Amino acid sequence: MERKNINRGFKQLRVWNNSIELYILTCKLLSKTPYELKKTVSNCIDSSHSISRNIAEGYSRRSIKEYLYFLNVALGSSGEYHSCIISFYKANQITKVEFEQMDKLHYKTENELIQLIKSLQKKMKEGNWDDTF
Repeated sequence: MERKNINRGFKQLRVWNNSIELYILTCKLLSKTPYELKKTVSNCIDSSHSISRNIAEGYSRRSIKEYLYFLNVALGSSGEYHSCIISFYKANQITKVEFEQMDKLHYKTENELIQLIKSLQKKMKEGNWDDTF
């Protein structure tokens, strides 16, 4: 049974859904990493998961300023994630194919996040935000 309310609307956002897919892909591709890299891999997985969590938390705030704050935190996590996968690739800890899979989905998600931020900044500037239930 699908449970719906105004606070769960983030699940309709393409960027949130893609960030969940990024987390799943990252877990799948990095799960075979040697034990000595588990902490580093864990940080990368956490940065991918942080993107969706911050989108959800920001959406669940009623204030546009708070929403934008959390989207910018998600954008920071996105940068952290990109740095992780580049360093894994350059250190030959992931293959080119794995890097391309993660980078392609990350790039798509990151651009959607940037577009959402721009859209909300425009709404804030124009005063087109209703924070009532």
